[in-house]
Amino acid sequence: MVNSMKTGTGWERGRRVHFDEIAADYDKIRWDYPEALYQDIFRYAGTGRKALEIGAGTGKATVPFLTAGYDVTAVEMGVNMSAFLSDKFKDRNNFKVITSTFEDAVLEEDSYDLIYAASAFHWVDADIGCPKVFRLLKNGGVFALFRNNMIPAVGEELYEETQAVYEKHYYSHFLTDERPVRIPKEDFWKPSELYRGFRFENMEQYGFCDLMKNLYDAKRKYTTDEYMALMDTMSDHRSLPESNRIALYEGIRNAIEKHGGYREAEYVYQLYAGRKVQ
Repeated sequence: MVNSMKTGTGWERGRRVHFDEIAADYDKIRWDYPEALYQDIFRYAGTGRKALEIGAGTGKATVPFLTAGYDVTAVEMGVNMSAFLSDKFKDRNNFKVITSTFEDAVLEEDSYDLIYAASAFHWVDADIGCPKVFRLLKNGGVFALFRNNMIPAVGEELYEETQAVYEKHYYSHFLTDERPVRIPKEDFWKPSELYRGFRFENMEQYGFCDLMKNLYDAKRKYTTDEYMALMDTMSDHRSLPESNRIALYEGIRNAIEKHGGYREAEYVYQLYAGRKVQ
């Protein structure tokens, strides 16, 4: 097997600043999360009202918590993203943003009822971040992580055609034998899959208990332009050399146009939460 560490993966922690270059486009095309996911968090977290969001980006997952009455402090390392957040929520008196990495943010311990991250915690050093979350939470407070997983449409004609484009222009740069595969839903809770999504294998190893694990199905139909805009918010795609990226995008675009100008994507949203009890 080829060692992908020789060429990287495009998801190295140092690349988490990519998104600061495209704040408006990121906010426009990135996914929302199922209402049922938020309701499950609210039921699980109880009546606490002080929340911290890690890696808030442009606030794609912030509004439901503000609307539910939480006082939200967002930690966002991107200067442009932070400015976007400040403007987006300028009329909300229950929101503030700190421009910092979560690892470096100065925050009060034992003070939060809920700490959460939406498709962002994989950018955090878990061995620093998870113990810090535990310290910041009040006793009984909740740590909630959620993300989306695009399910590969293995066997679908459009998918297989785009995979051929990836072989030529993506995997010629990111040298690895690993390829997208469909997995049974129960496999999302395997330590290896938890690590892939959150960069640690189990919340219990950091002292959290009363774990909650839920999955939510969703589909979305993208136009060609929408799908290409989405791909351009992916760190690994933005990390490609320009010539590879241009050729990859052109090939994907052509394949989608050939199949009617739409791409339907299947998602499994994943919620993983634990509680601090001392």
